Amino acid sequence: MSNRKDGRNRNEIKSGLKVNIVLKTDQKTGKLTQGIVKDLLTNSSTHPHGIKVRLEDGQVGRVKEILE
Repeated sequence: MSNRKDGRNRNEIKSGLKVNIVLKTDQKTGKLTQGIVKDLLTNSSTHPHGIKVRLEDGQVGRVKEILE
């Protein structure tokens, strides 16, 4: 089993973490975008599709993997 976290729990994600996200425009293809978390945009503690974040470069998407 993989040691990677899948980004569905808000308490596992903090600003400054390196993550892979799926942008809204890439949801059909599942293409991942790597970046550093700036802001957490999802307020609930969990989300089935991943916690929504804003990266330091301004892109917004749902976390699919926490790379650390």
